[in-house]
Amino acid sequence: MADALPHRTIADAAARLAAGTLSSVELTRAVIARTQAVEDRVKAFNSRDESDALVQAAASDARRAAGQALGPLDGIPVGLKDVIAVNGQPLTASSRMLANFVSPYDATVTARLKKAGAVLWGRLNLDEFAMGSSTENSAFGPTRNPWDLTRVPGGSSGGSAAALAAGCALATLGSDTGGSIRQPAALCGVVGLKPSYGLVSRYGLIAFASSLDQIGPFARTVEDAAIMLGAIAGHDPLDSTSFRAEVPDYRRALTEKKGPWRIGIPREYFGEGLDPEVGAAVEQAIAHYRAQGCEIREVSLPHTQYCLDTYYIIATAEASSNLARYDGVRYGHRAEGVTDIEQLNSRSRAEGFGAEVKRRIILGTYVLSSGYYDAFYLRAQKVRTLIRQDFLNAYRDVDVLLTPTSPVPAFKLGEKSDPLAMYLCDIYTIGVNLAGLPAISVPCGFTRAGLPVGLQLIGQPFREADLLAVARHYEQAHDWHTRVPAL
Repeated sequence: MADALPHRTIADAAARLAAGTLSSVELTRAVIARTQAVEDRVKAFNSRDESDALVQAAASDARRAAGQALGPLDGIPVGLKDVIAVNGQPLTASSRMLANFVSPYDATVTARLKKAGAVLWGRLNLDEFAMGSSTENSAFGPTRNPWDLTRVPGGSSGGSAAALAAGCALATLGSDTGGSIRQPAALCGVVGLKPSYGLVSRYGLIAFASSLDQIGPFARTVEDAAIMLGAIAGHDPLDSTSFRAEVPDYRRALTEKKGPWRIGIPREYFGEGLDPEVGAAVEQAIAHYRAQGCEIREVSLPHTQYCLDTYYIIATAEASSNLARYDGVRYGHRAEGVTDIEQLNSRSRAEGFGAEVKRRIILGTYVLSSGYYDAFYLRAQKVRTLIRQDFLNAYRDVDVLLTPTSPVPAFKLGEKSDPLAMYLCDIYTIGVNLAGLPAISVPCGFTRAGLPVGLQLIGQPFREADLLAVARHYEQAHDWHTRVPAL
């Protein structure tokens, strides 16, 4: 039984904990043992504290014995992407810039997971400052895909996806700025949910692009994703962009919302660049919904062709502004042997940031510079409005949109050395961030080489309950989510 424990769902483990047939210490020990067995090959973690996890697990068991269990997450080991603050633990963003930084406070999502009784376990690898699509841009080295260790897990939340797929946690948190939850979820064969912008607090998240970033869960099932979202969602006065939206019981909604639904298929997402095997798996998912009585409609999102350009202007501009704080003075890496403040600033940043982060800072600084702001950044914001309106227009006729998550399955480590080729991996996900919408990636098959394929469902703003129900409908009819890699 111990070998199977790390691959349990939250729902199953919570039921066993409630019944007294499993303890949190037993579950946490199994997750730790699994991590020790596979981490040298997967390399999903930047750091982990096994003794602290076991102390948290023992506290959960004590609460349960006293009849004070805190809910379905009480005693469940959950991993966090290393851009989410946990008081007293390393917070590195996988960068030399923050290599020795320890967080002095909890992010709001961290505090809410603690309140729910979760066992917070490990700091998970990512592309440096969440800038990338493969988790190769990490000062700690690349994470590997558990389904094929020669391939990437996706990014930037590759450590979060790989750890879950490998059985090193029962759920994890990531952040999604342009697809950084959904794309690695697809490539690692797990569920990844990007909530509506503003539904989950960003307080305590190291900022990449503040108008695009959103924290969300990775889970083995849609039900587990609903449990996780219910724990972390809700208004937060510490986040000025937090929205005062009602937080329903997402788990209950899975059984209450039955369909059939009107599902839109954006024609722009099924053209050039889509891998044939990925396309075939998604077409089979569409056929499933049609067979279940759902109305399938082709829709158009005419400004899709401008998404990539718009995203890489807005995201890099905001990154340039956010990362200006790493100047060698207040905190973070500080260069030695400098003679003046200008040299301190330039050398600290040159030594602390990796190549991809530098590339995006330079681009972002350029588009914000005098004489170019109106031509680039302001124009991109106007196009962003048109992109969002495309989605809202489509929702007049359909309930959700269905697309591939990634145009390709997991690719080889080092295969995409050209930055533009890497950026194109996010072509189906970035529009969601620009529009502030919720979206979920659900496993929908495997290629002939045994690589997972993900199906993306895009919902209406703050209609996560409906989105999760549509995703659960597909998941219940298939077993893709039950398969685990043979590490």
